[in-house]
Amino acid sequence: MEPLPLELPADTVQRVASELRCHPTDERVALRLDEEDKLRHFKEYFYIPKVQDLPPIDLSLVNKDENAIYFLGNSLGLPPKMVKTYLEEEIDKWAKMGAYGHEVGRRPWITADETIVGLMTDIVGANEKEIVLMNGLTVNLHLLLLSFFKPTPKRYKILLEAKAFPSDHYAIESQLQLHKLDIEKSMRIIKPREGEETWRTEDILEVIEKEGDSIAVILFSGVHYYTGQCFDMPAITKAGQAKGCFVGFDLAHAVGNVELHLHDWGVDFACWCSYKYLNSGAGGLAGAFVHEKHAHTVKPALVGWFGHELSTRFKMDNKLQLIPGASGFRISNPPILLVCSLHASLEIFKKATMKALRRKSILLTGYLEYLLKHYHSKDRAETKRPVVNIITPSHIESRGCQLTLTFSVPIKNIYQELEKRGVVCDKREPNGIRVAPVPLYNSFHDVYKFISVLSSALESAERKQGSV
Repeated sequence: MEPLPLELPADTVQRVASELRCHPTDERVALRLDEEDKLRHFKEYFYIPKVQDLPPIDLSLVNKDENAIYFLGNSLGLPPKMVKTYLEEEIDKWAKMGAYGHEVGRRPWITADETIVGLMTDIVGANEKEIVLMNGLTVNLHLLLLSFFKPTPKRYKILLEAKAFPSDHYAIESQLQLHKLDIEKSMRIIKPREGEETWRTEDILEVIEKEGDSIAVILFSGVHYYTGQCFDMPAITKAGQAKGCFVGFDLAHAVGNVELHLHDWGVDFACWCSYKYLNSGAGGLAGAFVHEKHAHTVKPALVGWFGHELSTRFKMDNKLQLIPGASGFRISNPPILLVCSLHASLEIFKKATMKALRRKSILLTGYLEYLLKHYHSKDRAETKRPVVNIITPSHIESRGCQLTLTFSVPIKNIYQELEKRGVVCDKREPNGIRVAPVPLYNSFHDVYKFISVLSSALESAERKQGSV
């Protein structure tokens, strides 16, 4: 499966088809790609939903014993099988020894987050001391902005992309309100060009160059939740810092999806959730990054007991000895049950490695794109058939797992027909269906089956539309 040097996914698909002497859309191509996939065994580390257990399923349209086509890891990852074991270990320890569990075992409760933080270093490209696991994403974003956003009369803006995830938007609005700033003047929003769905890097850099002297903080998504666009984080960071701005990223849709090198890129701060590509379960333990260059200069605006050095924390003398860097931002003790589920997933990432996962992801999503374009693009589709448009960038460096699809017909019926047939994806306003084949537990044959189901769903949706 490993592509030749500089081989694009479409070229790989065509090469494999040529070797098999079949058409690139033949099922044998998917089976061969799976056969040669060195990561295929990682699927066994996860629970995969059965179609019969999905609430919207129509059992007359599926084989009830088959696995669902789960393409929603961009919203909620699947559970690693070891989560149950790790939860039981801690509940058992609690039952047997009570408070002694704070200091005993594989994950002593006082330092539970620290026992697994090393597993995050490869995923975000940072040193252990630059990473902290705590809270939820938006709580962490607020804590970081309280420290990094220090507006002055001349430098008072926060720069972000249009249609940022609502929580980011609200967080920025409330931070501006906290400083009694005019939101309209202080919230600088960059839109894509007229008629375009995604952002051009040169347009972002131009705004930074022209307005950077008035911008205090640049806060972008790493990967945009709706379009699936992966922003050029190193370029945005370099341009922003050259103008004296702090640069941070919400990595909710980037972490565990694309390769990150936060330390080497010089990113000032970042935060992420862990229940999407990191598979820690709904509301799982989030994370934050503060570059080591700020360890002794940028301090948390709000502090708590767990930001105090462990060696003197229990002296209880109320004389704060703040841990330098990211760990100083901790306020409370780590939630051990959330640590367990994240631990189970991060161990899998350690075995698989981000580099290998990204390599497979490029081909997996590229294969999906190839089949979508072959069957459903404007050029290929029959004139009366619904057209599927991919708004996610086609350049592999500008996207992760996810493709966002729009349709020439209303998506409500299409989405319902996909659900009935055991496809787990989601729709997002205004008119997108997001599909994300995840390299840890999705296969090339999943992609092949999805295309077949999509064709059936489109036909059914078209019939419904015609009967209205």
